[in-house]
Amino acid sequence: MTDSPPPLDLTALRGLHLPTGGGGAAQPEMVAALALGFGLALLLGLVRIVRARRGASVRRAALHALRQAEALEPEPRRVAQARLLRRLVRTLKGEEAARARGGAWAETLDATFATDFFRRGPGQALTDGLYRRPGGADQAALDAGLARLVARIRA
Repeated sequence: MTDSPPPLDLTALRGLHLPTGGGGAAQPEMVAALALGFGLALLLGLVRIVRARRGASVRRAALHALRQAEALEPEPRRVAQARLLRRLVRTLKGEEAARARGGAWAETLDATFATDFFRRGPGQALTDGLYRRPGGADQAALDAGLARLVARIRA
C-alpha cells in the first residue's frame, strides 16, 4: 500500500450515483412501498365513500318517510313520526337505545340529534305527549323541526 497523504482537494471524489443494490431506477422495495401506500389511500377513500352513502341513504329514507307521513291526518301522522324516530334511533344508536321510555326516550332522542327539541320543544308531542289528546301541539312546528333534524343526520 502507499503511504501517500490524502489529497487536499475534492478531485478524487466520485460523482452522485444510485446505490448498486438494484439493477435499475425502480428498486423492488420502493415499488412495494409505493404500491402499499397507494393501496391504503384507495382503501381509506372507499371506506369514506361507503360511510357517506350509508348516512345519506338513512337520511334519504327518513326524509321520504316524513314526506309520506305529511299526507296523513294529525293523529296517524304523529304515530308514523314516532315510529320513524324509533327506527332511526335503532339504526343509529342500537336496539338498547331504541327501548327507552318516557323521559329517558326524550333524552335519547335529544342526544341522538344533538338538540333539546324533544325535552323542551315541539318534539315533546312525540315523547310524553303522544298519548294525550291532540290540539296542544303545533303540528307545523313539529313537522319543520323533524325535517330539520333528519336532514342533519350524518351516520
